[in-house]
Amino acid sequence: MPPCSSTTSAARQGGDTTITAVHPDIIQTHILSRLDGPSLASASSSSPFLHALCTQEKFWAQLCTSTWASVGDPRVRHVISAFPSGHRSFFSDSFPALHHHHLPNHRRNWSRTERALAHFNLKNINLGSTPDPHHQPPTTELISAVDIKYKEKFLFSKVTVTETVTDTFALTPLWLDLLDEKESVPMPLKLDGEEESIFLTHVEEHVTLSWILIDPCRKRSANVSSLRPVSVRRHWMTGEVQLRYATIVARGNGEHVQVRIGVTCVGAEGEELQIREVSLQVEDMDGKFLSGRDSLVILQEGMEFGERKRREKGGEKERYEKYLELKRQRRVRKMRREEMMDLLLDKMASVRGPKNNSLFELIIRLASEEQ
Repeated sequence: MPPCSSTTSAARQGGDTTITAVHPDIIQTHILSRLDGPSLASASSSSPFLHALCTQEKFWAQLCTSTWASVGDPRVRHVISAFPSGHRSFFSDSFPALHHHHLPNHRRNWSRTERALAHFNLKNINLGSTPDPHHQPPTTELISAVDIKYKEKFLFSKVTVTETVTDTFALTPLWLDLLDEKESVPMPLKLDGEEESIFLTHVEEHVTLSWILIDPCRKRSANVSSLRPVSVRRHWMTGEVQLRYATIVARGNGEHVQVRIGVTCVGAEGEELQIREVSLQVEDMDGKFLSGRDSLVILQEGMEFGERKRREKGGEKERYEKYLELKRQRRVRKMRREEMMDLLLDKMASVRGPKNNSLFELIIRLASEEQ
């Protein structure tokens, strides 16, 4: 191999050698194949020579399947092949996890109807207008690629496809459930009589999860799960070990929702735990589970506008606890408004004339603030 010989010769003579003097096969086999995604992306931007080597599809395909075993599913590989830069685009969308706390300025004050119309193609209604060439295609399905690891070893990987064009999906609360009623997944963990808090801390530290949502029509994806659980508890009555993963996502008008993923494990004392449920829902700040249609709008906005940030250890749990505090404060404000409205209504019953009209206007104002 002449390039290698010239490199050796230059080195022996004390001459300077550039990276281009190294044979591409050596760089690819012994260097690039060992890099993670961020390092590979960084290397590709350092020189045109390395960019040509680093952007090859085989590296990114290998990186994706080693990071998420579910990506090896033929259905997922087929969808990724249509992404602008294949597995490189998919990795850029899906790693790190979604960080979407603010909508773009031009969308922050949109009403829910305006945001829904921006995302859904009302193909059954002909308004006689000229089609917008930049209009996004309608989303007909969402693909979930899910992986659970224990101490960095894959325990569970699954891919499911959810149709998004049915009335059932649009009008009922979103509920993505990966396991059938009689299906379970063994986990190499036992309740052996050790102190419960130590066991739960161990679970929180070592059981990680990835839930990537893929929109095949728009060729976008996002990892909507926290890496580690934001809470782990054992149900006092059933003994189930319940893990909660969550990502806080912007909804607009200063509001947020949580994409909450629940993992439920069962097992008797001294026996291995069995994963019996892995499910995803979207919950607003009032504790209401959103419909498939409303959830899809929010998730698509996250895919399109959300940042992807590497999260420091413990940061996800801290953000989740801040979100819970905001929910608590919101609940207290709502209760106070309701108490005030009750007092005003009682007052109206005993007051007549102009004062009654003023009280009525105040009640209307309080009711509008609640909305």
